[in-house]
Amino acid sequence: MDDCVFCKIIRNEIPSKKIYEDESAIVISDLNPQAPHHFLAIPRKHFAGIHEVPGEEETLFETLFRAISETVKREKLNEKGYRLVINYGEKAGQTVHHIHVHILSGREFHWPPG
Repeated sequence: MDDCVFCKIIRNEIPSKKIYEDESAIVISDLNPQAPHHFLAIPRKHFAGIHEVPGEEETLFETLFRAISETVKREKLNEKGYRLVINYGEKAGQTVHHIHVHILSGREFHWPPG
């Protein structure tokens, strides 16, 4: 999508601090961090929500979680503990309508969230 902020970041039209990048996904630092370590894992293909991904694109999740796993290992978040968050819709807190996974670490998290 031409006006999607994450698509613009993927196309290098908007600068970002990239933590990880491969042919299917990128991981960037969040500009408004909610934890000492806050990254966003973003698939290169644009879908607003998980429910919009067609069956023939099911590898999107495999490659996205591979990017998350590599980031967790590289940043040593597995030693600190981490939380993954996916929001869909404005009432759930989604502000950019492109699937993305928040990777949060570096502080204690409570349950239930929200």
